[in-house]
Amino acid sequence: MEEYAREPCPWRIVDDCGGAFTMGAIGGGIFQAVKGFRNAPSGMSHRMRGSLTAIKTRAPQLGGSFAVWGGLFSMIDCGLVKVRGKEDPWNSITSGAMTGAILAARNGPVAMVGSAAMGGILLALIEGAGILLTRFASSQFPTGPQFAEEPAPAPMPTPSFGDYRQYQ
Repeated sequence: MEEYAREPCPWRIVDDCGGAFTMGAIGGGIFQAVKGFRNAPSGMSHRMRGSLTAIKTRAPQLGGSFAVWGGLFSMIDCGLVKVRGKEDPWNSITSGAMTGAILAARNGPVAMVGSAAMGGILLALIEGAGILLTRFASSQFPTGPQFAEEPAPAPMPTPSFGDYRQYQ
């Protein structure tokens, strides 16, 4: 199963890293805006200022964390593509598990195993959902019935009306 819209491997790492940073910064900004608004003292100006402060403080950090995860995932994925010589869902699942393990390495081997399991399961669910959606979408557009070779049309008989013949 080939991924057609992806960049070649060296550029994929930069692309995924930047996309993950953007996703983390935007998502984190929205989440922190709500959290800062709710935790601020009463009064609209205090709540808006608390919301803005929370966004400026935490959104870049969350974006950076997402970027590290995305960059590491892409590096492992590209390495697996090079080693295995093919690009399939197993690369993504293995990359998710290895990324989870590497990022949890500072917390010890038990945390590494747990994070690797969660990363692998999460990526397996994502890949499985992608495969199911692809199959479902392809079944929506059937190729139509396959017919045997069409018979050649039979030659039309030339009607004759005495001396008058019809033009063909």
